[in-house]
Amino acid sequence: MSSEPGQSGAMRYVLFDVDGTLIDVVHNQRLVWRTWAEHYGLDPDEVYRVALRTRPIETFAQVAPDRDPGECLAALHELEDEDVRSGAYTAFGGASELLSALRPGSWALVTSNYEHRVRGRFARTGLPVPEVLVDAAAVAEGKPSPVPYLHAAARLGARPEDCLVIEDAPSGVESGLRAGMTVWGVNAPAAVDGVHRHFGSLREAVRDVLAFVSGPRAR
Repeated sequence: MSSEPGQSGAMRYVLFDVDGTLIDVVHNQRLVWRTWAEHYGLDPDEVYRVALRTRPIETFAQVAPDRDPGECLAALHELEDEDVRSGAYTAFGGASELLSALRPGSWALVTSNYEHRVRGRFARTGLPVPEVLVDAAAVAEGKPSPVPYLHAAARLGARPEDCLVIEDAPSGVESGLRAGMTVWGVNAPAAVDGVHRHFGSLREAVRDVLAFVSGPRAR
């Protein structure tokens, strides 16, 4: 890249979702929700089906309406933290190559999870952690609101039109689009509605992502 970092709008940036985009967490999420469901005497398959399309508090309201949501959330967080400590994690192919090739200050993580879990998973998989990490505690509104991605761009000193969002889920794609950013989808057999480009895997997108960051910024 010919532009120097630190000049607002003088370079292009990449904002990554984490779970399902950089790290494969499907097995871990399914196991955590199964353990949680069994603790409350619920059908694990039904609970997981609901959890895939709702936030935890909404999941509890649907599958365990008679339970204290605060207690349900505390139990879920305990299981998730234990999974970070002892679970097996795998980075998607191309993740290490891609993140290691990006210039410091040119990329960020934007996740609906919490920073300590992201750092734990990255430590387990050997992935580098960027200077900017926007987690669930950093914003009042989560995805699909545009707030998380706009917050990451602001911390990087980037204009939304100079940002590329890499996502795997509909809520994240909507968040990036509403933020006015370019959005590419990865790790899904079919394109999520609205994405500007779709790649079946993260590895397939590596060369194009690096080309985007090296290219001229939007006028």
